[in-house]
Amino acid sequence: MDRAQIKSAVAKALEEKGKRKFTQTLDVGINFRNIDFNKQENRLNLDVLLPKGKGREQKIAVFADGQLALDARNAGVDLVIAGDDIPKIAADPARLKQLLDYESLAAPNLMAVVGKNLGQSLGTKGKLPKPIMGGTVKDLAEKAKRTVKVKSKGKFLPVVHVAVGTEAMSPDDLAENIEAVLEKITAKVGAPNIKSIYVKLTMGKPSYIGAPAPAAAEAAQAG
Repeated sequence: MDRAQIKSAVAKALEEKGKRKFTQTLDVGINFRNIDFNKQENRLNLDVLLPKGKGREQKIAVFADGQLALDARNAGVDLVIAGDDIPKIAADPARLKQLLDYESLAAPNLMAVVGKNLGQSLGTKGKLPKPIMGGTVKDLAEKAKRTVKVKSKGKFLPVVHVAVGTEAMSPDDLAENIEAVLEKITAKVGAPNIKSIYVKLTMGKPSYIGAPAPAAAEAAQAG
């Protein structure tokens, strides 16, 4: 998809910015064809790192004890949850609801405990923690702040919506984030199976980006 084409659609969507009493999110909507999302193997469950971030502050929680908990506090994460506290959160609706505002990480030895106690509540919202592996707590927390989930939902209709930033961001930055999302999705489903792409503000009207050109789609599928 051409960058100029994406920027043009974003600019049109942003014409409605500033008309609400809150900062609106910009979503990209992607419609698919020839894919049965009722089949487990076809469903989307992708993590996408937005190169320009989400355009808003993202709170991070870390499930950890001992040294990892100390590392998390030193890294300035917003919430550190000890292993013994996990069942207490599961039994407290108010704390459980609050936790949905966070992206989270967990020490590998606590992943099973989190899954047993919080899996049903967090999993349905795409909020299960990532294990703390392959990097420092600080680096992984910074990455989590810029990562969005692309996931098939509900009745597995052939469409997904992904928040790619806010109206406070520039068209260039939003277009770069959209490209990152489209690249990841295209790698999963193939360009010919993308029917159309739109962007819209939370309370705005959809602005049409387009769809992969037939020739480009066929080349991508062949290559």
